Amino acid sequence: MIATGTLGQAVYEVHVLTEAHIPQLMTLQLEVVEALENKAILQPLDEDELGFILRGNGVMIGVFVEGKLIAFRALLQPEIDDEHLGYDIGLTTVAELKKVLYQEISNVHPHYRGFGLQRTMADLIMQQMDLTKFTVVCATVMPGNIASLKDKFSQGMHVAALKYKYGGKLRYVFMKDFMREEQSTWQEEAFVSMDDTETQQQLLKAGFVGRSMKQDGKTWLVQYVK
Repeated sequence: MIATGTLGQAVYEVHVLTEAHIPQLMTLQLEVVEALENKAILQPLDEDELGFILRGNGVMIGVFVEGKLIAFRALLQPEIDDEHLGYDIGLTTVAELKKVLYQEISNVHPHYRGFGLQRTMADLIMQQMDLTKFTVVCATVMPGNIASLKDKFSQGMHVAALKYKYGGKLRYVFMKDFMREEQSTWQEEAFVSMDDTETQQQLLKAGFVGRSMKQDGKTWLVQYVK
């Protein structure tokens, strides 16, 4: 056990997961997807993908209440291929790419939302990795997946790219450089509708990064700065 706490009246424990937990992981993913209004928001991992992470290619932690898995989060040390996110953030050498971690899937059972488990797990899982071996953490998020976007921004990650990945799926590419402080001042700022892909891509190409988001009526705006 690496942590414990309470969710309302429930006591939880956090453990590092193993391949023995794959059946529980598959069940929880199904429960999470079933509760989603837009099921395209979440792409569950299959048994092979879960097994790859759990066989030493990253780390996965799980939150348990009375022995039942109610949340999990994963970090992946990715293979270097043409889709590697390091290329999307401007890295070019194999040595640089080997120092990139991915924030992979994160799920919380619908009954246990609203307790900040996403952020709690984010902090705990980073403590399980030897960060002397890595310089950057990356993640992809589908535009419109508000909970996941908030999660990434809350960790101090920023949008470095917006492009089509994984066979034509539009994704924000987030990153955080462990070796640099995130910029706290900027000369230029623009708020752009999350639906306006072209303008966001133009700003990113011009050197802007996405730093936060806010809601304006029914529209979500992304803050771009440089």
